[in-house]
Amino acid sequence: MAATCLVAGAAGAQSTTDIPTPAGAPAGARTMPVYGKANPGKLSDEMLFGSGSEVRNVTYPTLTAVLPKPGTANGSAVIVAPGGGFMFLSMDGEGWKVAQALADRGYTAFVLKYRLSPTPKDQAAFQAGVMKLIMGMAGPGPKPQMDTTDATKDALAALKLVRGRSAEWGIDPKRVGMIGFSAGAITTLQAVLGADGDGDPATTPPDFFGYVYGPMESVQVPQAGPPMFAALAMDDGMFSKGDFGLVTAWRDAKRPVELHIYQAGGHGFGTGKPGMTNALIMPEFLAWLEMQAPARQKP
Repeated sequence: MAATCLVAGAAGAQSTTDIPTPAGAPAGARTMPVYGKANPGKLSDEMLFGSGSEVRNVTYPTLTAVLPKPGTANGSAVIVAPGGGFMFLSMDGEGWKVAQALADRGYTAFVLKYRLSPTPKDQAAFQAGVMKLIMGMAGPGPKPQMDTTDATKDALAALKLVRGRSAEWGIDPKRVGMIGFSAGAITTLQAVLGADGDGDPATTPPDFFGYVYGPMESVQVPQAGPPMFAALAMDDGMFSKGDFGLVTAWRDAKRPVELHIYQAGGHGFGTGKPGMTNALIMPEFLAWLEMQAPARQKP
């Protein structure tokens, strides 16, 4: 697969206004730099590959708004964090499709394109690096270490941006959540764990979050850990071999948590595979959102 440069507007444009929307985004979507004029990096660093919606070498973080139809918004927002091992982002199956499903049910959705680890421009070398990561994650012994620092900062900044402009989108700033897939799930969890909940919009965690096929190791749960929806396939080659310590920790901390375990689907099933029960993940996540008290009360 030949990689192509993704150029959207002037390279490294520093603006608080909308910038060109990435390829494959739903019609009418609007894209903005996460940090406004202070945004790091350059759009011209990015490279598309695969179907044309996967992107790597992201240095310029953005947030793309996918809005519900007029008159259908319920006042809640969900930031979507795609996965890709911090080497690329699966923008279609774990980004645009998820955001559209949320918007169709009245949620104001935002797809986060967070900063990634640099990868070689040569496509063969890049693919070799991805395979090495997959084999390392699936194999026995210590797992490869992934730098989540910038991605976590971008997630917290995205939460601050959405809450700060909540009136513009008709959003209740206390009803802003996240859903992440794989590396995006790790990023989402780090935003939960890295926030101190002191009321500062820059460090306030998501109000609820979805955690889809991420690592299940136990963590120290924050005192006011937000409600969590977790999902995993039993044949996930990376994260299904241990127990469900993360979910157990949430339960033991007496924080709201729901777990969905699918018989099959492997790793990276996105919004689900036809003929498998994991195809129900978005209806189940949406039903879970409706259960949460903040999502039941329209502004």
